[in-house]
Amino acid sequence: MTESFFDAFSPQEVARISSAGTHLTLPQGWSPIWENTPADKAYVVLGGTVSVRRDGAEVAQLGPGDIVGEAAILNRKLRNATIVALTPLELIHLTAESVRELCDEMPTFRATLDRVAESRLG
Repeated sequence: MTESFFDAFSPQEVARISSAGTHLTLPQGWSPIWENTPADKAYVVLGGTVSVRRDGAEVAQLGPGDIVGEAAILNRKLRNATIVALTPLELIHLTAESVRELCDEMPTFRATLDRVAESRLG
């Protein structure tokens, strides 16, 4: 996806999303999300590249401006993929509760998450 997740939001909305989460860095090789586990967090990738894997096979690579982990939270299902850091990562960590709160208070946030999730189903 060449468009950044943040492109859909005003500067004030970007600040609100950023403040709802925790900024963190993860090393190469780390897996912050595992397939078939509960949906308790999502990440916005600020820097680095992740591999999205289903049943051990890579199905996509995502990078700066992408969000991962949102679909399982929205659909209240187990994870359908594992995320592996291909490079060191800079991320915004959002809890499931933060994602739901942002969806409730910012209709554009929910609409953007729905659009992202829909684009990945293809």
